Amino acid sequence: MTAATVATLLGLVLVHLAGDFLLQPRRWVESRQDRKARSAALYLHAGLHGVLVLLVLLLAGASIAFTLAGALLVTVSHWLIDLGKSHLDPGKLHWFLLDQALHLLVLLGLWLAWVDGAAPLTVALAWLTRPETLGLAVSYLLVTRPMSLAIALALRPWSQDVIDPGTLVAAGARIGMLERLLVLTLVLQDELAAVGFLLTAKSVLRYGDLRERKDRKLTEYVLLGTLLSIATTLILGLLVRSLLWGG
Repeated sequence: MTAATVATLLGLVLVHLAGDFLLQPRRWVESRQDRKARSAALYLHAGLHGVLVLLVLLLAGASIAFTLAGALLVTVSHWLIDLGKSHLDPGKLHWFLLDQALHLLVLLGLWLAWVDGAAPLTVALAWLTRPETLGLAVSYLLVTRPMSLAIALALRPWSQDVIDPGTLVAAGARIGMLERLLVLTLVLQDELAAVGFLLTAKSVLRYGDLRERKDRKLTEYVLLGTLLSIATTLILGLLVRSLLWGG
């Protein structure tokens, strides 16, 4: 792939983000949710995306026929996808992610048609099947739900002694996953000092809360869970670095 073809793909993604998040007034979203297919704002929004894609394809040097067809495809597909979304709960994250994924898949298909070949897919498939890529995927998957369950089982002998009604439901597990994802990324980037900074920052945030509660069992429980989470992630990250890159 040339730099120009990659730039075209990034340009298509850029104008999509601009059209969906910067150039779409709140009243357009409300009109779409209220009036569905009768909303003039829905047509304006879809047409705006078509115009933006038309400009990108023209700048990329695509033929007039392909440019017009591509702009029409994006306009119609965007209208259909957003119309479908208007019948769903806008407050659900999974519908938002599905909406964005469908739009991006349309743009990806348009881009693949423009480059006229399966070379990008071949390159992507070759990258996805590399041992390094698969190893990273396995390690990042391990530090999410699997490690949360393992840590919860390891702490079970002490969990009955801790009563903490003042926390959000499952918040600790979510925080732990994000923490481990950050630690793993930092270890793989050989930024061990930053791991220490992360641990210090979390300790400072938790110290005041735990001190006010004056609950020694809870303090010990949180400290044990944090150290276990970070230690296992550090070991995993160092092991992955050693196996994949030899250091």
